[in-house]
Amino acid sequence: MGHTVYYRVHIKRWEEFKAFLERVCGGVGLGFFDKGDSVLIGPECPLVEPLELKRVGSGFVKTNLVEPCHSLYLLILHSTSSFGSASVWED
Repeated sequence: MGHTVYYRVHIKRWEEFKAFLERVCGGVGLGFFDKGDSVLIGPECPLVEPLELKRVGSGFVKTNLVEPCHSLYLLILHSTSSFGSASVWED
């Protein structure tokens, strides 16, 4: 087991992005934590790491293909491009 999602983001409309993400996370049952210069998304799924996004940066998160969290993370990461730019890839 082991599956990782890698990403690179540049979020230009940070405050709008955080408001959107908080609403989406509340709607699908994911925890949302605003840490000021980053946001943390806490999953309900076992074996899935929290997703941390900064305004500009790259990172990775282990999802182990556990659904629905894996797909929700992909949707969140790809929707980030509506507020700037995002590249997402998996292994």
